[in-house]
Amino acid sequence: MTDHPAGKDASDTVTDNPWRQLSEHTDARIGLGRAGGSLPTAPHLAFQLAHAQARDAVHLPLDTEQMMDALNARFDQVVRLHSRAGDRGEYLRRPDLGRQLDEKSLEQLSAMNVEQCDLSIAVVDGLSARAIHEHAATLLDHLIPGVESRGWSVGPVALVEQGRVAIGDPIGEVLGAHMGLVLIGERPGLSSPDSLGVYFTWQPQNGRRDSERNCISNIRPRGQSFESAAKLILYLLDEASRREVSGVELKDDSVVDSELGDGSQGNFLLPRNQRS
Repeated sequence: MTDHPAGKDASDTVTDNPWRQLSEHTDARIGLGRAGGSLPTAPHLAFQLAHAQARDAVHLPLDTEQMMDALNARFDQVVRLHSRAGDRGEYLRRPDLGRQLDEKSLEQLSAMNVEQCDLSIAVVDGLSARAIHEHAATLLDHLIPGVESRGWSVGPVALVEQGRVAIGDPIGEVLGAHMGLVLIGERPGLSSPDSLGVYFTWQPQNGRRDSERNCISNIRPRGQSFESAAKLILYLLDEASRREVSGVELKDDSVVDSELGDGSQGNFLLPRNQRS
C-alpha cells in the first residue's frame, strides 16, 4: 500500500503556497504549503529540528577555556566571573540571581584595584552560549579598532557565566566605567539559536533600569552584520559621550546601509542632520 492515492506521487498531495518564493529572502516560516489540513512533512521536521536547536542553545554550557583564550588574545586584562546563579537550572528559575555577581567575583574584581576607565566590556553567556562561541570574538574584532582610535581606556574585560544583561551594571560600577557594554547570547528563536545581542549603558551601576539601556540585537551572519553592528555601537558610544545619557533618552538617529546587490558595501553612519 501507499500513503497517497494511486496514480499520484507524494508531491501531488502537497498544496503549494504562492508566498513560498519569499522564503528565499528570510528565515521566517512563511509559504510552507499544506497537505490536507496539516503541514507537509518536510516543514514539520524542519520545525522540530529548529525547536531542538533552540533548546540545545539554552542549555549549552559556556566554553570558558575557548573564550578566555579568545579574549586574552585581544585584551591586556581579562577576568572570569560568575553570577549568583549556581547552575543552569537555578539560572533559568531565578533570573534575579543572574543579574548579580556572586561574592567571590565581587571580591576578585574589587581586588584588581584598577583606575577608572572609559569603557567596561562584559561577555556573558546569557541564553545562548553558542552565540558567544561563534560571534563574540568576531564582533570585538570589528569594534576594537574604533575604540582604540577614539583613545578610550578599556577596563578589565569580564567573561561571565550564568549572567543576565544587568550583570554588566555591578561590573561597570566596580571598575568606575563611564560606559558599559554587555555582549550576551540572546534568547534563541526558532530560526536564530545563535543570535548575539549588545546592551549599552551610560555610567553602569546597580539599580539601572532597562529603559536606561540601548540594545543592538540579532547580530549574526544571517541577521545584522558584524560591521554594521560595530558601527552602530560606536555611534551610540559617541553620542553618549557627548550627551551623557543612554536608553530612551538616546535615540538611534544613525543610518546603517546594508550590503548592495552588486557586492559593494555602503555601511556607514550619519547623524540625522547630515543625511542627504
